[in-house]
Amino acid sequence: MRLRTPLALLGAALLVLVGPPLLTAGSGADAGTQIPGLRFMVPNTPGGGYDITARTAAKNAEDAGLTRSIEVFNLPGAGGTVGLTRLVGEHGNGKLAMSMGLGVVGAVHTNKSPRTLADTTPIARLTEEQDIVVVAKDSPYRTIQDLLAAWKKNPGKLPVGGGSSPGGPDHLAPMLMAQAAGIAPKSVNYIPFDGGGELLASILGNKVAFGVSGVGEYLDQIKSGELRLLAVTGPERVPGLDAPTLREAGLDTDFTNWRGIVAPPGLSDAERDKLVGLVRQLHDSPQWKESLKKNGWDDAFLTGEKFGDFLDEQNRNVDQVLKELGL
Repeated sequence: MRLRTPLALLGAALLVLVGPPLLTAGSGADAGTQIPGLRFMVPNTPGGGYDITARTAAKNAEDAGLTRSIEVFNLPGAGGTVGLTRLVGEHGNGKLAMSMGLGVVGAVHTNKSPRTLADTTPIARLTEEQDIVVVAKDSPYRTIQDLLAAWKKNPGKLPVGGGSSPGGPDHLAPMLMAQAAGIAPKSVNYIPFDGGGELLASILGNKVAFGVSGVGEYLDQIKSGELRLLAVTGPERVPGLDAPTLREAGLDTDFTNWRGIVAPPGLSDAERDKLVGLVRQLHDSPQWKESLKKNGWDDAFLTGEKFGDFLDEQNRNVDQVLKELGL
């Protein structure tokens, strides 16, 4: 069964640039973007995609003079739902935001979280990026075809690691790969890690046969030769990386991930608009544009209610894909 429709919805790079900026250009003080005491929660461990996104956004905002001294902190657990529960509990706190993405959407389903993203205040979707299929430099699998041949012979004996819990992007990508390769998704030996940082050690230590993670998380290790890149999961090759797409490898599927920002419920209109305004100015800054290029992220900017509608759609799509995969 092809999953083009839910996949296209799950991974669609809508690339919506929502109208002209609400704030004038200039310093943070002039633009009204200063939020003293702003804290940015990362709901997984250091070194993962949410962590890199949050710390990059915070540094770029500070370097652009939009606000000062943003505190970034990690609160990992249960695929991001520990952080989500904390966020929802901070009702009315306009000085807290959380980095998140498709992984949290999936974790809400698989962990049966009582708190969902519908309980939050949507701020913005920032980026879209492809996942990558990687192995350690001394792995016997030199190409994606080598890996697929071994995986088909005995899928249970080739553990695959991902930086998200079941239902998240690093879980869905190899499940869709397996289905396209004629492997029953239920037979896949998937090992979840709480972020790309934890996953990396297991790939390098050959604790998993291969890993699936976001392209921006392992660029340094790929360039240094510590990791061997076998394939990218999106519809097109990633510029600067020598790796085929899954379709080029003969698998009739593709997949992309996205990341964004949500805030606690119960914000006043002014508090919500100030957070959205800060992110709009960040999006337009040269610092952020350079970070997009450096990390291999695609611009997928979407704010406010439109981002909320997108979250609702993603929630339905994840549920549909998990059911279709029998997971």
